[in-house]
Amino acid sequence: MCLALPARVVELLADDQALIELGGVQKSCSLALVDEVAVGDYVIVHVGYALSKLDPEEAAKTLALFAELAAAEPG
Repeated sequence: MCLALPARVVELLADDQALIELGGVQKSCSLALVDEVAVGDYVIVHVGYALSKLDPEEAAKTLALFAELAAAEPG
């Protein structure tokens, strides 16, 4: 099973790289597959690559669903 997550771009880096943030964690990812990404945009990230841009409202909905799933998990 593959899982791609929405992450917010916090900084554009050299060589088609960006610093992204998801749940308080920051890491770099490649923007080579996506055009015209700006700081503040949301991108769908899978294995270190941004696959597409995502509307902020849709990103918020998706992140809320992931939060619900995490809260419902026995722990």
